[in-house]
Amino acid sequence: MKTFISLLLVNIFVFTFTSCSTVKKIEALKPIATENSPLIYKNKVSFITMPIEISLLDIQSQINKNLKGLIYEDDEFESDNTKMKIWKTDAIILEEKNGIIFSKIPLKIVATIKYGTDLWGLNDTKDIYLNGVLTLKSKTHLTNWKLTTNSTIEKLEWNESPSIVIAGKLVPITYLITPTVSLFKNKIAKEIDYAIDSTCDFKPNVLEALETLSKPFLANTSFDTWFKIQPIELYDTSAIIKDKKITLQMGLKCIMQTMVGQEPKNNFNKEDLVLKPVSSMPDKINASIAAVSSYKNASEVITKNFKGVTFASGSRSVTVQKVDIWQKDTKLIIALDLIGSINGTIYLSGYPNYNSLSKEIYFDDLDYVLNTKNILLKSANWLAQGTILNKIRESCRYSIQENLEEAKNSMLPYLNNYSPAKGIYINGTLNDFEFEKVEISDKAIIAFISTSGKMKISIDGLE
Repeated sequence: MKTFISLLLVNIFVFTFTSCSTVKKIEALKPIATENSPLIYKNKVSFITMPIEISLLDIQSQINKNLKGLIYEDDEFESDNTKMKIWKTDAIILEEKNGIIFSKIPLKIVATIKYGTDLWGLNDTKDIYLNGVLTLKSKTHLTNWKLTTNSTIEKLEWNESPSIVIAGKLVPITYLITPTVSLFKNKIAKEIDYAIDSTCDFKPNVLEALETLSKPFLANTSFDTWFKIQPIELYDTSAIIKDKKITLQMGLKCIMQTMVGQEPKNNFNKEDLVLKPVSSMPDKINASIAAVSSYKNASEVITKNFKGVTFASGSRSVTVQKVDIWQKDTKLIIALDLIGSINGTIYLSGYPNYNSLSKEIYFDDLDYVLNTKNILLKSANWLAQGTILNKIRESCRYSIQENLEEAKNSMLPYLNNYSPAKGIYINGTLNDFEFEKVEISDKAIIAFISTSGKMKISIDGLE
């Protein structure tokens, strides 16, 4: 995003040099900058609300990816006189009906049942072999990005007749299996729930996406303008299952900044991010961006734009060689190094302000620094005349409408099918940006702009 701070000063330099005379050397006293305090300003927190859609097919894919082969083994008789091994023999199929998930799970089960008494070793065991498709009926919850289920067995369809081993041979016992399955069906459902719970944790994917979003990116190469998002807290609501997808609301509290100059540090630590479940969420984005331009970088940009430009008035002319900006006692100091009919440096000062009706930046109380004015009255009074200064005041305005549009455009890449991580897609809309205020410190100029809009995240195709 092109910093408007440099552009708003264009007219100062143009109108400063509308008149000139024979070469004179001026030596105005330089106002000393306020220094030695850290750059501190109050960030305005942004809140981004995003409905999240997770495809049921994506959950199905994750379950099948992580549940392979032997998915459960209990090799102890102690608690219930039953040992059990469960294998998944084919892909699990998930279906949704009226907010309930039905899981069709192809399974092979070997259950060893111990019966009799341990007294004098009088006991025996039997192995039961089951091969079929188990259908589970599951109530689901998605909390803190983890899917949990509470399942019951809906039905069991046999691919092969259930059997037991008698005298070393498999003997079909289909007619006996219904009461036998009832002995351990709750255990099967419980273990499937456990397998799903341990598989469908989407939190790492979400944190990976936020980590990618938090990396500063270069929004404007000409002005070395960087944009960054710093996540603070993440909120989510309970999930709703409908139309073959899971939907919930996510809210992100964050700080947005633009920085001019070197790439800012990415200080996001996903381990420090707070996740909070909530019952409801606003339905729109409220974003406020702090545009930070250091005086050093602003001076470099303006010098690059105006170095060598000549301004003439009649037989007199001056050329800007260098521009410096700094802050002193809550005012902005603008130093212009000139050669031509006048050689030396002149200093202006004023308070940056904003007209919300005209969408213009202007300066309150813009005037020559006192020592500069006295020097000009003696050596170049044409430049110090009230009419010239009034022209500077009147002309030192800059409409930021174009810059607000540019700020909006710099964020649109985030909202046009943006994929911060594999299988995660972001889409949305933004309203126009509105300028809020300008603050100056001894280190930088900070402009605050805000907007609102809507956003949606789709999770489909995770690996």
